[in-house]
Amino acid sequence: MTRLRFFYTTYRKMATALLSISLLINTLTLSLGQKSPIDQHNVVWTSQSKNSSESMSCGGGDIGLNVWVENGDLLFYVAKSGTFDHNNTVLKLGRVRLKLSPNPFADGATFRQELVLNKGHIEISGATSGLSANVTVWVDVFRPVVHVDVSSNKAIKAEAAFESWRYVDHVNKGKENNANSYKFAPPGEVTTLKDSIRFIDNSIVFHHRNGVEWSAFDATVQQQGLDSIKQQLFNPIKNLTFGGRLLGKNMKPAGTYRGRYMDTDFQGWKLVSTSASRTHEITVTLHSAQSDNVTDWMQGLDRRQQDAVTSAKTAQAKTQNWWQTFWSNSFIYINTPPNSPEWQVARNYQLFRYMLGCNAFGQYPTKFNGGLFTYDPSTIDSTMRFTPDFRNWGGGIHTAQNQRLVYWPMLKSGDWQLMKPQFDFYQNSLKNAELRTEFYWQHKGASFTEQIENFGLPNFAEYGINRPAGYDKGMEYNPWLEYEWDTVLEFCLMMLDTERYAGQDVSQYVPFIESCLTFFDEHYQYLAKKRGSKALDGDKKLILYPGSGAETYKMAYNSTSTISALRTVLTRLLELPDTYLTTEKRANWKAMLDRIPAITFRSFDGHPTIAPAKLWERINNVESPQLYPVFPWGIYGIRKPGLDTAINTYRYDTDALKFRSHVGWKQDNIFAARLGLTDEAARLTLLKLGNAPRRFPTFWGPGFDWTPDHNWGGSGMIGLQEMLLQADGKTIYLFPAWPKTWDVHVKLHAPYTTTVEAVLKNGKLESLIVTPESRRGDVVNLLK
Repeated sequence: MTRLRFFYTTYRKMATALLSISLLINTLTLSLGQKSPIDQHNVVWTSQSKNSSESMSCGGGDIGLNVWVENGDLLFYVAKSGTFDHNNTVLKLGRVRLKLSPNPFADGATFRQELVLNKGHIEISGATSGLSANVTVWVDVFRPVVHVDVSSNKAIKAEAAFESWRYVDHVNKGKENNANSYKFAPPGEVTTLKDSIRFIDNSIVFHHRNGVEWSAFDATVQQQGLDSIKQQLFNPIKNLTFGGRLLGKNMKPAGTYRGRYMDTDFQGWKLVSTSASRTHEITVTLHSAQSDNVTDWMQGLDRRQQDAVTSAKTAQAKTQNWWQTFWSNSFIYINTPPNSPEWQVARNYQLFRYMLGCNAFGQYPTKFNGGLFTYDPSTIDSTMRFTPDFRNWGGGIHTAQNQRLVYWPMLKSGDWQLMKPQFDFYQNSLKNAELRTEFYWQHKGASFTEQIENFGLPNFAEYGINRPAGYDKGMEYNPWLEYEWDTVLEFCLMMLDTERYAGQDVSQYVPFIESCLTFFDEHYQYLAKKRGSKALDGDKKLILYPGSGAETYKMAYNSTSTISALRTVLTRLLELPDTYLTTEKRANWKAMLDRIPAITFRSFDGHPTIAPAKLWERINNVESPQLYPVFPWGIYGIRKPGLDTAINTYRYDTDALKFRSHVGWKQDNIFAARLGLTDEAARLTLLKLGNAPRRFPTFWGPGFDWTPDHNWGGSGMIGLQEMLLQADGKTIYLFPAWPKTWDVHVKLHAPYTTTVEAVLKNGKLESLIVTPESRRGDVVNLLK
């Protein structure tokens, strides 16, 4: 036995050493300009696109581009995080068009367009009649600058134009208001105001400014009766100015023109090269700020421009290094034949992660309903012939049930820096959420509803415009959203998880978490005392009524999702190191944990299952919160007590069966993986992460929302990760729901600042690297 153990230990060390050598070789080949493993997932097109729906994602920092070549012209939409107008629509900055003459992309030319993931850029090449040219489109990760670099074998001329559909004011009608805060309830005529666009010297400068006009913030504050505290409220829209400068090396202004692209009239401002050349350099520098005046904003833009010029020599190398580090930080490579369904799953996982990486440093989180990559809406829904600014379900609106799915996968992928914009969103809104609680109900705690504006108040439309007289002003008069407050607790848990996964100091987030918990403790005792003389039930537990099981089980009594959320967040808060909480606070939170009621159960054909709540009045949507104790709350799972009951819930609960799907924000793939149901997890993952029915493989949707559907992609990422790696305390389960026939090379992150890298081939674990090595004993291979 001792000899066998010696041989096993020796083999394990050799395998680890071989894998380390392999990784070193990969690093060396990258430095020599050779292939990276991620290159197998590059997207390559050999024909031009029909329209913007056949665009390719590109970006970095907080900028997203939709890039395509149509009828010989290179075009791209420019989007940036946080570009809210006074109606709280997220506006694109505009469209850039590049024409080359003679044209290497003319009819009959050979053509190639490739998204090069390892460098984070797009390469486009064309050749015809002895002329060949290459165009590289890339975004500086560390500065808000878009670059277009052209090289050719012969001297050619270039024309770069900035095109805008906001050259005049535009009145939004009907469903077009779904792109702003007013949606189905506009308080009168809603107008998108025109941009300022002009030539300055040899450049085109454009900006949109929210001046003194009445905004969605003002309308919401007035609607919700908060005018008396308006000056205390955080307002991210006021004086917000965003835009940029289009500049070309050795280019000069050449006038304007009018046109129509798809459903939208536009005006173009163009620059032309002063002479033919074999190289052309074009940049778009962007800037956003809440500036007191346009002069201040212009000075900020000039500083951005100067910084870009100063850093030009090293910017591209630093950007490519950032992307290479991004891809080496974590990955999932399924080693089946290219374009097989299993291979597509891994490729699309990487592509969607790339789309999320384009907003690594955004001031605002990536939007669930399209992120930075929306495009002309009539290609998604032919009845929506609106401008490229359109996206369904609002721009400044934050829908927590959807947003959470965009951000959960970033823990295991190790993309913690990408989570900061989401956390900042809540941190910035905390004061407003606390003020509204105190104003309406005279107690403490942050009240966050399910659909909130970027300033933390309930969305104008969903708050309800036809409210009964005397109805609680703090409440949404809304059959889907009433009493749904618990979704913020998922972001509280994410904040706590960054302490475990990344070893980050989360002291800045603890007051936020405590305020959210305080709201539940004080508000439900407040409601109970309004109904009767006691604040707690006969067992001295909170009475969580009225409540909500997601948007589905309404007017719920002791909703399972809320109970699970409070129990898990309180437990994790109490597990923080001693430096985070005083002895008094620990005692208070332990007392609250003791006040959380128990989860309720029910049965189907004799099978005990988790109930969505103790009681409820109606079913209003198609979610399965009875499985939220599995994900995200982790109360039930692999080798945990009650796993059989949770599996019964998945298999026999008639609502859960009726609601089952892979579409959009559906989470059944995640539930199946967390429960160790390998065949189910694989089946749903193949559906969830299969190619979208569009040219770019991860432009899923619209599902329940819009295209690209980012909560579709996020839920797909989570499910795939959970099939490969799960954690319970310090125990790490490897391959808990992974088909033995799927060969894979995976690197993911686990709690307690741990990474796990493994190679599975022919159903056997060929190699395993655990960092730090001291954590190897905590890894349990469930594929044995």
